[in-house]
Amino acid sequence: MTIDKENLLDSILASMDRIAYIKSEDIPDIDLYMDQVTTFMETHLKSSTRHPEEDKILTKTMINNYAKNDLLPPPVKKKYSREHVLLLIFIYYYKGILSISDIQQLLEPVTKGFFHTEGAFDLQAVYEEVFGLERAQTDALKEDIVNKFRVSEQTFADAPEESKAFLQMFSFICMLGFDVYMKKLLIEKMIDQLAEGKEKPERKKTKKQEDGSQSEI
Repeated sequence: MTIDKENLLDSILASMDRIAYIKSEDIPDIDLYMDQVTTFMETHLKSSTRHPEEDKILTKTMINNYAKNDLLPPPVKKKYSREHVLLLIFIYYYKGILSISDIQQLLEPVTKGFFHTEGAFDLQAVYEEVFGLERAQTDALKEDIVNKFRVSEQTFADAPEESKAFLQMFSFICMLGFDVYMKKLLIEKMIDQLAEGKEKPERKKTKKQEDGSQSEI
């Protein structure tokens, strides 16, 4: 098995620089119909998907499910505001690692406190503060990835030569996976602490639970 590890590392780091980030000023300052919302999200986030030609960023079914699960306030006259789009961006990033109920717990205080509020400190201010950390976090993450990659190169020193490259790549993947696993546990623990003293939201049945199929989230 031939693996060009250095080119792979360079490719990973380069792809991180291309990760899409939606600035708040990119979001239209007018209310949008659902088709316009899905088109906006597809246009700005498509490049960050694994299979850009096939993967869907957001569908009508997803939006309806978010509303049914109380992640998203209902639209007004079938139109979605800038604040709706900001919440959908948060949901997009969370849904790969958190359950619907955890996302609901996390976003409920944000929605109640800052959705369609008057004054300078609103949902847009929250969004800009959080995503303003993105560049520094990306740089730190790239450094961590390089360190893990170099550690993986030192593993399996005595392995058969024909298997060494794969096993070292496996080590690299395992370190990254363990990092994700531990951070997910930490996030879930913090969400549980936020939920202490509050009545837990009812877990709504998904289509998978009702008829064996899986609803889009």
